Amino acid sequence: MHSTSPQRKPRIAVTMGDPAGVGPELCVRLLQNEEIARELTPIVFGDAAVLARVANHLSWSFSAPVIPASDWPGALGRTDQAGVLDLNCVAAEAVIPCRVAANTGHAAYHYLERAIAAGLAGEIDGICTGPLNKAALHAAGHYYPGHTEILAERMQVDRWCMMLTSPEITCSFVTAHVGYYEVPRLLTKERIGEVIDLTVAAMRRIRGREPKLVCCGLNPHAGEEGLFGQREEEGIIAPAVAAARGRGVNIEGPLPPDTCFLAWRRAETDAYICMYHDQGHIPLKALAFDTAINTTLGLPVVRTSVDHGTAFDIAWQGIASPSSLFAAVRLAANLATDPVPH
Repeated sequence: MHSTSPQRKPRIAVTMGDPAGVGPELCVRLLQNEEIARELTPIVFGDAAVLARVANHLSWSFSAPVIPASDWPGALGRTDQAGVLDLNCVAAEAVIPCRVAANTGHAAYHYLERAIAAGLAGEIDGICTGPLNKAALHAAGHYYPGHTEILAERMQVDRWCMMLTSPEITCSFVTAHVGYYEVPRLLTKERIGEVIDLTVAAMRRIRGREPKLVCCGLNPHAGEEGLFGQREEEGIIAPAVAAARGRGVNIEGPLPPDTCFLAWRRAETDAYICMYHDQGHIPLKALAFDTAINTTLGLPVVRTSVDHGTAFDIAWQGIASPSSLFAAVRLAANLATDPVPH
């Protein structure tokens, strides 16, 4: 991973997400934000005509420099101005707001592909992804659980994890987009250790000091000494935590998941290691829905994301909050300037 030159602002590729969702209107808001433009250079990887259509639909004034797809990648290396890389993936008039469709699912996938290519080529300093719709993605024939798995495959990494972070709470995930019945067999001492180490490295950069971690148990009451579950705590999780302590990590656990997120413990915890998706997503979204940021640890290119979906129930109404996107592009810029070590 490279860091940006001190002579220029970080250049962040922002994928537009599914055109039928809130992604386009959030990208319009981003490109209108003068404060962010002073801090970094956001380049929206999307369709300029879709952005213009949603702005017109909402009676917003909107103009931004457009980089034709034919000028990619050379133009990206020359620009220090916020703008749109126009990828011509879907006709604006073919987008039906708030509806799952293969054409918008494919467009969202293609925006991400081009951003990954730009990141690996060093044309941009980081990637911030807008929300895609998994049903639309699958309808287009792209059978991935989400962004994270696409990024890991295309960047050819086998040591990665999802982390959600906010000022209130940060959670990393040993497993994420899998069914609950799959979780126990996916837990290994090695995998938990990877997630712990990736989280420690990331939190050192974000917090600027050695972090304090808490590892959650899998079962109610963290198994209560084998009364619940198949002794995953005793056989897998506790040994992984002990091994991390042996490497010098300040970590406690496994602790019962129903009490480890209480306010007093959150106040002294920098990050939680969670065994499955909702174990961390529920407390995090309850506490920090508008400010949380999704970031993928272990990639050769910085990647952050909004921590919300396409929100088809409110898309193209101009009421979606851009706060998560603003926070995500800022974190991408900060990490690109001072990269997370892997």
